[in-house]
Amino acid sequence: MSFGVFAAVLAAAFVHAGWNVLVKGAADKLAMTISVAIGAGLIAAALLPFLPLPAPASWPFLGVSVLLQSVYYLLIARAYRIADMSLAYPLMRGAAPVVVALFGAAVFGEVLAGGQWLAVGLISAGVVALALGAFRRQPLAIAGVTAALCNAMVIAAYTLVDASGVRLSGSPVAYALLLAVLTGVVTVVLALAGGARPRLGARTLGLGLAGGAATTLSYGVALWAMTRAPVAPVAALRETSIVFALALSRLVFGEKPGRPRIAAALLVVAGVIALRLA
Repeated sequence: MSFGVFAAVLAAAFVHAGWNVLVKGAADKLAMTISVAIGAGLIAAALLPFLPLPAPASWPFLGVSVLLQSVYYLLIARAYRIADMSLAYPLMRGAAPVVVALFGAAVFGEVLAGGQWLAVGLISAGVVALALGAFRRQPLAIAGVTAALCNAMVIAAYTLVDASGVRLSGSPVAYALLLAVLTGVVTVVLALAGGARPRLGARTLGLGLAGGAATTLSYGVALWAMTRAPVAPVAALRETSIVFALALSRLVFGEKPGRPRIAAALLVVAGVIALRLA
């Protein structure tokens, strides 16, 4: 992985943590999550006419990913409604790269070297330690844990689907933008069909627009990186967003992580360094 790709994915991880803090801090988490999906779709729709459409070979993957990412948005709202961010976020983001690494070898034939497996393992161990520490402080959050783990599987699934689709698209940027437009529409439809009646005021929609820009940029960079580097290391590197989320939680919510949580975060950092050197 080149330094340019490495730095871009690391920056995207920070941006991703930022919009998740936005959702967690909202009083109505479903409304904010839907606003983020709408905001991403609107921004993408404004940019898409200036780009060629993705190649037709990528459209089936795009369709599957739209459904998966719509479920992802709805599960984010559910997980944050019933569990702390320090529990839900590490589980959602930490379990996914291991699944991607295991299935990536079968799907793409990308066999990782020993050093890359070590890096993925360190990052995963760090995020699991973070989650277990949060679970000990919140032992009754079974529903939140279930929602977060289900979402981890969804994240792994759409990562693998999009890694295939974006490589066939001929235009990673157009693929990411069209994905954002369609996902915004389908997310709203699924939420309304499920009986949700979110209150989308001007402030929520405004913040959603900012969050939409963040998620579009973050995932667009990740998709681009998957055309330049193996899928598993990119997926693992994205999960450094957990460290950024801890820092932002401290700044925004005044949370004070203890030594075990800091130690777990340092495991993630060690994994990032190992990934860069592998």
